[in-house]
Amino acid sequence: MLVGIEGIVEKKDPTFVHLNVNGLIYEVNISVNTSNAITEPRVKLLLTQIIREDANLLFGFMEINEKKMFDTLIKINGVGPKVAMATCSTFVPATFARVVADKDVGLLKRVPGIGPKAAGRILVELADFIVDTNSNTALLDNGMADAMLALESLGFKKDQIKKALAGAIGDTASLVKQGLKKLQRL
Repeated sequence: MLVGIEGIVEKKDPTFVHLNVNGLIYEVNISVNTSNAITEPRVKLLLTQIIREDANLLFGFMEINEKKMFDTLIKINGVGPKVAMATCSTFVPATFARVVADKDVGLLKRVPGIGPKAAGRILVELADFIVDTNSNTALLDNGMADAMLALESLGFKKDQIKKALAGAIGDTASLVKQGLKKLQRL
């Protein structure tokens, strides 16, 4: 079983990366958050390997909490790797833990492939989902930091930006959009 991979990025898309490992090129499925975190030509990813009759799939993660989130989701009946990866792309682990703790079906239904029935099942089965706060939460910080920088470059003040982004969720682009909407009202 593979648990990690380190190599040179040959090609990167929002949902996968091709890694050259000593001449062998592996396709690793990744979330949008992990894709945004890959900035160097050489990368090291944590892996979850899923072997099926017709495929050998690799799913890569920059941080342990995102891997934990994915591994926990695929254990739920009716949630496959595609929906689990869509969830990892929609929420960073800390936000997902908050959605589960708040039992927010509405937010969970925003994930492509999750309807009301699946959202309810996920919330019931993951009632005890906890994020390890001692591990690296760089993905959350990077997205929020990038959004803050973008809004600051548009001329908004830091204290206004912090108020506008308080409780906001998503990737950098959606954080900027949410921030702009709230800043227009301030």
